[in-house]
Amino acid sequence: MDKRNKLNCLEGKEWIQETKSIWYQKGLGSSHPHAQIEKQHPAPFSFQDISRLINFFTKPDQLVLDPFVGVASTLKACALLERKGIGIELSEKWRNLGLERLKIEVNEESLQTQDILLGDCREILQTFPDNHFDFIVTSPPYWNILSKKADHKVKQERLANNLATKYSDNVLDIGNLPSYKEFLDELVKIFFMCNRVLKLNKYIAIVVSDFRHQSNFIPFHSDLVSSLSNIFKLQGIKVLAQNSKKLYPYGYPFAYVENIHHQYILILKKV
Repeated sequence: MDKRNKLNCLEGKEWIQETKSIWYQKGLGSSHPHAQIEKQHPAPFSFQDISRLINFFTKPDQLVLDPFVGVASTLKACALLERKGIGIELSEKWRNLGLERLKIEVNEESLQTQDILLGDCREILQTFPDNHFDFIVTSPPYWNILSKKADHKVKQERLANNLATKYSDNVLDIGNLPSYKEFLDELVKIFFMCNRVLKLNKYIAIVVSDFRHQSNFIPFHSDLVSSLSNIFKLQGIKVLAQNSKKLYPYGYPFAYVENIHHQYILILKKV
């Protein structure tokens, strides 16, 4: 490995492959034994995709933060890659499932290097010292999209299998804020706090998706990039293609309504 590489442990060819602006989402498949806890959460993300980010932006034993950790995909990736992970989760249900997932899908010893703090990330972030983390990676709530009236997808994939359809009913959950502007403003405040605890010249990766609210298409990723422009330096945007998702007849036969089969990974740097 090039001695000048202070970011990761990748060789040049490996490094170049990870700089592609399009990734294809990888998953275990819904029937895999290690997908049973993950799929209980209404908006999980693949630990394989998060592993690629952690592998690129950190070295072994470095400290990773996920302020919206859910059922601990980030911490599972950290454990398997020998990084130290700290997650924050508002819901006790998801926190407990995340800890169970680490024990079942990694091992009991993983709980010695991985921790999930229960509570509001706006309060917990204030307890960390400045310049503390080597990398931050997360997928925040997409406002209240999980609270809307059940569509084809929710009925077939969630309700039919008796799975949760929203994060929580907690008044502290920013996904439950009444307006998109309030939600976005509060989310930006949280990422401002993340900037303080991230080390200088280190990175934050934010996995997000655009979405629809009633008849309006919300370009969430671009709104967030614009809102964070005074906090971080944008280094790139990856498209995370979700080719395995089902197609649903939204809008048919009256209007064009997209099946949103991709997410964005916003790569930002503290400078």
